[in-house]
Amino acid sequence: MSDDLQLDATAFEQLVVDELDQLPDEMVEGLDNVVFVVEDRPEDGSLDLLGLYDGVAVTERGQYGFGELPDRIILFREPLLAVAEGDLDELREQVHITLVHEIAHYYGIDDDELHRLGWA
Repeated sequence: MSDDLQLDATAFEQLVVDELDQLPDEMVEGLDNVVFVVEDRPEDGSLDLLGLYDGVAVTERGQYGFGELPDRIILFREPLLAVAEGDLDELREQVHITLVHEIAHYYGIDDDELHRLGWA
C-alpha cells in the first residue's frame, strides 16, 4: 500500500457512505433489516477478504420475522486499502464493486452468478 493513501476509519466510512449513495435506487431500496459496517480486517486478520454478507438472503428467509437481528454487510478497510494500492479512484471502484457484490448476496445471487455477471 502506498503511503499517499491513508484513510482512518472515519474517512473510510464516509467514502463507503458516498459510494452507497451512488448505487442505483432499485438496488438499495429493497434492502430490509440490513446494516452496513466497516471493520479494519476479517476475524482471521487476513487481507484476502474485501467484504462479507452476514445474514439470510431474501430468497431463503421463509419465516423471517420481527425481532431478527439485522443482516450485516461488512467492508474491510485494510484489505480494500491494500488492493487499491494508494489510488483513491481505485479505492472508490473497489468499494463500489464490493458493495454491489455483498448486496447481491442479500438478494440471493451466489458467487458463480456474480462471476457470470462480471461482478466477482
